[in-house]
Amino acid sequence: MLKAQVNRAVGELSTYKTSFETQMSGSGSVTNNALGYTPSNLTTGDAATDIAVVNADGSGHIQVTMGGNAHPNLAGVLLKFVRSAGGTWQCEIDPSAAPRWSDVFSPDSCTVI
Repeated sequence: MLKAQVNRAVGELSTYKTSFETQMSGSGSVTNNALGYTPSNLTTGDAATDIAVVNADGSGHIQVTMGGNAHPNLAGVLLKFVRSAGGTWQCEIDPSAAPRWSDVFSPDSCTVI
């Protein structure tokens, strides 16, 4: 159940990479509205707090924190897709705020930092 929730939240976050790229090549604005962001019930996200950051060199990230209806052992886990200046994406998971985290919850496509 826990791994399935992490997989679902990572999958939902991953869908915003395409919008991020589109916004980068156009207006450069990566607000929640521009990304088409809809908060997941597995995260603490809300429409008023932007999930994306773009840096001057073209790098950036999109991130959410697990919470909401997620299993209590996942509350506080930070899920992040990091974009390099060259346009390469990497999934990272920071479980430092979730003391009951286990690496077995992590998708194979993500690095636990």
